[in-house]
Amino acid sequence: MLVDEFLEQSADANPDKTALVCGVHRLTYSEIETLANKLAHALIERGLQRWDRVAVYANNSVETVLAIFAILKAGGIFLLINPTTKQDKLAYILGNCRATMLITTQKLLSTAMMASHQAPCLADVIVAGTPVDQGLPFLEGKRAAWLNRLLEGQSGQRPAHRNIDIDLAALIYTSGSTGRPKGVMVTHLNMVSAATSITTYLENTANDIILNVLPLSFDYGLYQLLMAFKIGGTLVLEQSFTYPRAVLETIARECVTGLPIVPTICSILLQMDLKSYSFSDLRYITNTAAALPVQHIRKLREAFPQVKIYSMYGLTECKRVSYLPPDQIDAHPSSVGRGMPNEEVYIVDDLGYRVGPGVVGELVVRGANVMKGYWELPEETDHVLRPGMFPNEKVLYTGDLFRADEEGYLYFVGRKDDIIKTRGEKVSPREVENVLYSHPKIAEAAVIGVPDEILGNAVCAFVSLKMDETLTEQELRGFCVDRLEDFMVPKIVQFRDSLPKSANGKIAKKELTPKTKTLAGLAS
Repeated sequence: MLVDEFLEQSADANPDKTALVCGVHRLTYSEIETLANKLAHALIERGLQRWDRVAVYANNSVETVLAIFAILKAGGIFLLINPTTKQDKLAYILGNCRATMLITTQKLLSTAMMASHQAPCLADVIVAGTPVDQGLPFLEGKRAAWLNRLLEGQSGQRPAHRNIDIDLAALIYTSGSTGRPKGVMVTHLNMVSAATSITTYLENTANDIILNVLPLSFDYGLYQLLMAFKIGGTLVLEQSFTYPRAVLETIARECVTGLPIVPTICSILLQMDLKSYSFSDLRYITNTAAALPVQHIRKLREAFPQVKIYSMYGLTECKRVSYLPPDQIDAHPSSVGRGMPNEEVYIVDDLGYRVGPGVVGELVVRGANVMKGYWELPEETDHVLRPGMFPNEKVLYTGDLFRADEEGYLYFVGRKDDIIKTRGEKVSPREVENVLYSHPKIAEAAVIGVPDEILGNAVCAFVSLKMDETLTEQELRGFCVDRLEDFMVPKIVQFRDSLPKSANGKIAKKELTPKTKTLAGLAS
């Protein structure tokens, strides 16, 4: 099966059903299918070859959804680029994957034009928006066209499939160890397998109405679209969670049944008066990107007693790894569950041997959802895709440290490169963060290690407080002393109004730097 068949099969089965709600727009499956077919024919007419890379540099919109399926229908490989991406990074991505086409918006056109000058393989720039009489700016050596005008006169009939399921469907760019983003290569088979497994354990049906406030350039957000269209449900697509009250009103108005969140959204939700809103249709809430603090899980259970809460773990290289069944969340609140359907996970030591319950090691993932590799990065690919149990098999070494209990439930310990070594001991930032989040006055917390002449590394905590709350460093450290081993207690505590976030809503730890002159003296 191909990813574009998610749309095609749902359009055949329920052509008049609302597939997408985006602002004032409400489109049926038949309407999206017809428009995507027209755009696919236009892309082919403009020279798109099988496996050409087409970049979509746009926000969450109807045009972005159409572009994804049109590119796939035309036999291309899509890559979604967050609209907050700046010129230099955009130029790098376009040049790295040698994109031949770029689909963008009027608002982002200036940045797109500047970046396109540094991408010699880019031949076409297609702009979504209302065409204006003066036309588009001249791009030296490139063609520019309005998306709406490209659709005029095109056939709404489905083009013949050009790909098979082992062909690449998308490149998803993620942070690289060198500071340059790397393209995760995912096939149609990878995406179909992941979507099938996830919709199976979420028990999704065509009756589901899924609200997505996450950027489609974030794979967690992208899969909300893919899964909704796979099951023939409805996707309510929002720009962001910038206006939480408006989003909560949308949940009630659109009778939303599924709500995917990340920890930062959870933190905002739990500070709101949720009793003022109706969640009578809400069936489930999911979380991934980063594990939810146990305290947040308990508060979510109190705020949404009738809703199933799925605590999950995943990474771009395989989309999703595990989920905790909602009926186990009280018994295993700090666990991210077990491997999802049609997947095998296990934990190994530094030599690659499997370890038993309670032993910390690296998590390994085996399944059809595992990526093909990193785009044109063979050494980095070989580092994470290593020989498995069978000849010629490759499995994914996640780089994440886990332990499992006797029942096989997984517990995240930390990234291998995030573990803080202090006083000869190893400290998991996650364990310290869980304690910080249990403090009733703390809204957000992040823990990192900072160089220290005496300790090697000092445990440094960054926290933001809930509205109108006050807390001293001494009080917080005392709170930690009562709950953590002495070497795990933060030596540095920094209060911030808010913690920096990535475009995907994760706390951006790399942007956190303690405001202190020297660190060595804080070790005592």
